[in-house]
Amino acid sequence: MRIVLDTNVLISGIFFSGPPFEILKAWRNGEVQIVSSPEILYEYYRAANLLQKQFPNTDIEPILNMIAINSELIRAPALHEQVCDDPDDDKFLACAIASNTRVIVSGDKHLLKLSGYRGITIAKPAQFVDEYLNEK
Repeated sequence: MRIVLDTNVLISGIFFSGPPFEILKAWRNGEVQIVSSPEILYEYYRAANLLQKQFPNTDIEPILNMIAINSELIRAPALHEQVCDDPDDDKFLACAIASNTRVIVSGDKHLLKLSGYRGITIAKPAQFVDEYLNEK
């Protein structure tokens, strides 16, 4: 299964246990494929750099590099008009649309409100784990 992973889920999965960690574990085990774009990867690295300042003994760059290398990277044209209340979140929708990915995993309230937009399900991490990973 191919998914677009919001930054908050990725960072939570790296630093904490719980559903975001389970999603990253499923990716590592080949159960899901992360689909990304240069804009999303840039945000992953930007968020990681901010956290690196708070947790200087934690080096998450190798994990981000693995994701960059092993995700399906696509060029996602910007949406013609703003869809999300937070325009920074439109890149996740653009990536899903351009790659024909049907699921975005996010805890972001702005994105969650758009579940169903153009046939894309936007699921919270726990919902994704329950409905997609545990279903197997």
